[in-house]
Amino acid sequence: MKRTLRTTLLTTGALIAALAVPATAAPAVDADVRVDLRVLVVSDGGPATDAIAAELDAAGTPYAEIDLTRTDRPVIDAAYLADTVDGRERAKFQAVVLPNDNPFPAGSPEMAALAAYERTYDIPQVDAYTYARPEAGLQYPVYGGYSGSVDGVRAQVTDAGRAGPFGYLDGPVPFEDNSPAVGESYAYLSTPAAGADFTPYVEATIPGTTKRGSLVGEYRHDGRRELVVTFVYNRYQQQFRLLARGIVAWLTDGVHLGTSRNYFAVHVDDVFAADDRWNSTLNCTPGDVDCTDPNATPDPIRMLPADVDRALAWQRERGFTLDFAYNGAGSVDHREDHDGADPLADKLIAERAGFRWINHTYTHAFLGCQQNTTVVPWRCATNADGSVRWVSRYDVSDEIAHNAVWGRAAGLPLDDDELVTGEHSGLRVLPQQPADNPNLALALADNGVTWLASDNSREPGQRQIGPATTVPRHPMNIFYNAGRAAEQVDEYNWIYTGRAQGGSGICEDHPDTTTCLPGPLDPATGYADHIVPLERQIALGHVLANDPKPHFIHQSNLAEDRIAYPVLDGVLGTYDTLFAANTPVVNLRMKDIGTELQRRTAWRTAVRGGQVTAYRVGTTVTVDGPDGVAVPATMPEGTTRAGSAFGEAYAGGRSGWTAAAQAPLTLTLPAPATSATAPATGGPAPATGPAPHARVPEGVAEPLSPGAGS
Repeated sequence: MKRTLRTTLLTTGALIAALAVPATAAPAVDADVRVDLRVLVVSDGGPATDAIAAELDAAGTPYAEIDLTRTDRPVIDAAYLADTVDGRERAKFQAVVLPNDNPFPAGSPEMAALAAYERTYDIPQVDAYTYARPEAGLQYPVYGGYSGSVDGVRAQVTDAGRAGPFGYLDGPVPFEDNSPAVGESYAYLSTPAAGADFTPYVEATIPGTTKRGSLVGEYRHDGRRELVVTFVYNRYQQQFRLLARGIVAWLTDGVHLGTSRNYFAVHVDDVFAADDRWNSTLNCTPGDVDCTDPNATPDPIRMLPADVDRALAWQRERGFTLDFAYNGAGSVDHREDHDGADPLADKLIAERAGFRWINHTYTHAFLGCQQNTTVVPWRCATNADGSVRWVSRYDVSDEIAHNAVWGRAAGLPLDDDELVTGEHSGLRVLPQQPADNPNLALALADNGVTWLASDNSREPGQRQIGPATTVPRHPMNIFYNAGRAAEQVDEYNWIYTGRAQGGSGICEDHPDTTTCLPGPLDPATGYADHIVPLERQIALGHVLANDPKPHFIHQSNLAEDRIAYPVLDGVLGTYDTLFAANTPVVNLRMKDIGTELQRRTAWRTAVRGGQVTAYRVGTTVTVDGPDGVAVPATMPEGTTRAGSAFGEAYAGGRSGWTAAAQAPLTLTLPAPATSATAPATGGPAPATGPAPHARVPEGVAEPLSPGAGS
């Protein structure tokens, strides 16, 4: 939707006067009016407004939030919403988000102020979750509609939705149904009220009928525009994640600071090496420091040349590139034990251009403290004075440099500034090693490493280690010590069942663990029926959440039963059924992911510190921020900067980062083709009181862990 700016002068005084004068059509808006690129979120503490605020925050879109439950909150009036800056009339917010179509008491001057503001400056309003009623452009559900659970429903984007804010979707909008015992989604399905100018964007079939009822639609009335959402959600649910981009696009008319992509990257660790296999009798992994049984014999899992062929074929089928984190000693040791032969290494080196490569250290040694493995769990060895005995700077540096030299000799296309240490070692690991190895930063500097992988489950934020910035990686629950599905299920059962069921008891000791099982999975079917759907949903949730962090698995998962592929296929295959070709998965290498995360941190700091000023006047957008801070922005197709196309095409718009310059950033929007605020054709009168209480089921009020049933 493009905002149309016309040439009738309106002042703040005119806004005040408009509070008492109902309008039936959108007034003309002066092309000289300044509209700040900031969203006003009015929250009642519910999950729906919280979800929209989280979406804005993740993208880097500035917003101000008013919590209606606080007695010390600002009062929403004409002065709060608009003023004059340097002689120019200013609308302080480009859009408004309300908990429902009218969260205020009957006759509220605050709702009147908002309505007048929206009417005067053509400001769109999102009703985050509202009851279907004539005041929102819809019939009451009792008149042929529906009120109730929509768990498992497959909604559809309408033609108008695809032509408008949801043009990035190309399939159903499936609603989650993770647990039959918990209500997760609730909705009011209804059709437009008689005479209402209402356009459904997302619909679902009304149970017991062939009619479709609106879940998301645009209601135009009294010179105002509302996006009416009649289902409840939280920020994590797939249905919201699919629609969030379109809600923000509608809310901002496609013009806002911040940017969003759907990212997916997969690191495969331990390439060239072998991973020790889980022993289902001992319930440990022979070769690991905590598997102390004297009869425990390591049973290594290692890829074969045929597994390389499968990986290459899979990449071609999916249009996706895997990142191989390699250990050169794995090949050297294999040749020593096999009369100089290593068919796997020969194949990987011959096909080296087909993958991205990351230094994973030469032998995969533990690079933190020197481990005392005479006790379980291990602990850090100490010197005579009680101080920690650290792996030396020389040994850490040698692990990095030796592997890099081996890789270059093999012709691997390396970026020497990237590193994944074995087990993310060298970094702090609780509880045994609460501090980083002080020699790690020195060794990173010795080798020019500026991007260092970390474990997102331990450290979700980036931090600096000497010259290097960490890149948190999501661990996938596909175990490094499993090459076959039955092994994966056996270990999964051991970890996530209770002691009475023969399990580890971790769920009894830590009841907040989200993957606990009510009983052991069937070894023959548990992987396909439970683990694959669960891991697919978790990873897809990251993809849909504008989260660029890479996921990591191990080379063992591409060998034998090749158990990684069902999960990866589930993520990418599901994605392909949901999204249009204009919204591809973005597959970055590690250093580019690190740069993206680093830019976001700097931008959020600037926005939260009040250091960014951004506004629109007519077709000109101006952004002024701190020197050295890159600016993320999302604009319509046709937007230019200094005569050249701005950003990159994605999801039907143009978006990207623009390096900060000393002068403010200026963008030129395309001229609007038509008015965005045609008068309504009639319909119900404006709302005079708050929307009726809308039901929030348990699975929304309290985010439900994803499960295999989805």
